[in-house]
Amino acid sequence: MIVAGTLLILLSMLWVCPALAIRAPPRERVRQGLAAAWGGFGLVAIALLWITGSALAFAAYAVALAVVLGWWFSLRPSQDRAWAEDVACLLRGEVHGSTVTLHNLRNFRWHGPSASTPRWESRDYDLDTLASVDVALSYWMGPAIAHTLVCFGFTNGEHLAFSIEIRKKHGEKFSAIGGLFRQFEASLVAADERDILAVRTNQRGEDVYLYRVAMPQAAMRSLFLAYVAKADELAHAPRFYNTFTANCTTVVYEMVRRIIDGLPLDYRLLASGYLPDYLLKVEGLVPGHTLDELRAAGRITDRARTAGDATDFSARIRQGVPGYDAAGRPVPLEE
Repeated sequence: MIVAGTLLILLSMLWVCPALAIRAPPRERVRQGLAAAWGGFGLVAIALLWITGSALAFAAYAVALAVVLGWWFSLRPSQDRAWAEDVACLLRGEVHGSTVTLHNLRNFRWHGPSASTPRWESRDYDLDTLASVDVALSYWMGPAIAHTLVCFGFTNGEHLAFSIEIRKKHGEKFSAIGGLFRQFEASLVAADERDILAVRTNQRGEDVYLYRVAMPQAAMRSLFLAYVAKADELAHAPRFYNTFTANCTTVVYEMVRRIIDGLPLDYRLLASGYLPDYLLKVEGLVPGHTLDELRAAGRITDRARTAGDATDFSARIRQGVPGYDAAGRPVPLEE
């Protein structure tokens, strides 16, 4: 009883203390004070449990924990906050036959890592002209951690990228720990590649790799429509971002596995820096190449920096990428 009670208190403290420090009332000192107070309360409960052997200390802790759980489950995601400029507008889509109109597509011009000239646009896309799907991985913290983007290409040479991101508020920065404790809402951004890829390579100093995905046209179409449906879902029912269960890679996996049966779960869906290994394993990349060859040819960082704000940015960064010709146009893949 004493050992079990001690373990339960310690384990709950590992969750409650950061939950209070991150999500309790808005003032940081108040949050830190509440987290410290809970830590002290838990330690006192453990001490009394061992000294007196009475279950009263554990019972008091359990009642307080129930109150905290009630507060936690009362937290709700919102659309009404002081959002950062680059996630201020919600993506929306309209589907009319083979034509999809995207509203609030982002096409910013970036002057620094966070300084930009905002521009939100509406664009039409003909799904009958879908020609390619790529996965772009932007490495910002070591080889295991990368941000995942999915890019669609059309026969007219146009490309756009979708990205699941935190919908951060003014002054906020990404935190993997905060993402476990309902600090952020989730956001789906659709953007011109000169915006969403170039800001990472040219302004933030990240290293970006692009891989052509071997996907039939019907599956590409279904995935594009799945993104449109996800955008409308988030617009009508906001949800929290979660570092493990609802992040930039796992949300994409959930959409793709509804289209392609049998996709296995894998640790590389969390350690997304190794996602190309997973895609090669499930035969999702351009055949006939080793992973090292795909990785070396798919590094677009230098090409993106050279291309700058060129109108043919998307074609330039694809020159030399397996699955594209010398002009950066997609070549047919065997289905």
